[in-house]
Amino acid sequence: MFGKLLSCLVILSSLLFIDFSMAADTSNHKKSKRKNTSKLNDVQQAIAKQESNILKTNKDRISLEQQLKNDDLAIAKAAKAISDTEQQLKVTNKKIVALSKEKQQLSAKKSRQERLLGQQLRSAYTTGQHDYLKLMLNQDDSKKIQRTLSYYQYLNKARMIEIDKFQSTITLLMQVTTQHQEQIEQLHALKANQQQQRKNLSKNKDKRSSTLASLSKKLLSSKQQLTKLKTEEANLTAALQKLTALIRAEVNLIGLSKLKRQLSWPVKGRLLRNFGSRKQGYLKWKGVLLGAPIGRQVHTIHNGTILFADWLKGYGLLTVIDHGNGYMSLYAHNQTLLKSVGDRVETGEPIALVGQSGGQDQAGLYFEIRHQGKAVNPKLWCK
Repeated sequence: MFGKLLSCLVILSSLLFIDFSMAADTSNHKKSKRKNTSKLNDVQQAIAKQESNILKTNKDRISLEQQLKNDDLAIAKAAKAISDTEQQLKVTNKKIVALSKEKQQLSAKKSRQERLLGQQLRSAYTTGQHDYLKLMLNQDDSKKIQRTLSYYQYLNKARMIEIDKFQSTITLLMQVTTQHQEQIEQLHALKANQQQQRKNLSKNKDKRSSTLASLSKKLLSSKQQLTKLKTEEANLTAALQKLTALIRAEVNLIGLSKLKRQLSWPVKGRLLRNFGSRKQGYLKWKGVLLGAPIGRQVHTIHNGTILFADWLKGYGLLTVIDHGNGYMSLYAHNQTLLKSVGDRVETGEPIALVGQSGGQDQAGLYFEIRHQGKAVNPKLWCK
């Protein structure tokens, strides 16, 4: 009897232990589940926050890149105005020099005419001891009277001619003097205008620097940077394809095939990046980057027609020239463009000014030569 009771107690204890163990396991499972759910929610919230930050960053970059374009265009406008003003100053200075020379010549001519008129008047006075009326009344020597009258008429005619010349010289001298003064006033106005233009340029440069500083805070990963460069390169390729389709062959544009090692570089500067060198990831440079000071003139390597002259993302202010037979040359990151689409340019003609548009942190010119849309090494053509 006691043995049976003991067995029952053992069985009951086991059942209670199992029940307590199962209850404990269930409680732990619920706690673990709640903890994992909480972690999952935290992760999901972190992901959502990160996605929101990425979206905001992308929007900010797009906005800043648009602002960079506006800053580049504002700088280009101010730089172009300064360039135009400098050309006007050169023309005005030449006019002032020419007018000064003409003024000196007219003043010297006036002095000579004054001396000649003085001599004629003294001569007339010396020979005029017998006035005209007295000679007419003197009938003693008719031959002498006739000679004297002819002499008087000759002197009078010569004197009137010189007086007319003198008056013409005086009038012209006054006109030249007025023009000279006007040109000097225009020169002062141009200089004042240029000073204001330089202030505008400096202000726009400061604004651009601020934009670049904001952009630099929106750092891109290597993968994002590669994607960005691929997109910019694709945009350039697409633009060139469109331009190629619009090209109208010109008889006098013979291309560059016979000009290897004969062309001059578009700008004097240090070679910063070589054709074919690594750019980012598997991307390579399809042109060369030449370091040069801001404002230095960029020259076309050969005669041709301007196909493109505008701002392009990643390349800034860009000029593309058609040289015929499928050859093109590209000039990017300019401060300003001096030529417009459709303009015909000759070898060595200035087409732009060196800058750092398109988000560059240093001044220089990016230069490409392409044939049938494919980039070729510029070193094969330029020496």
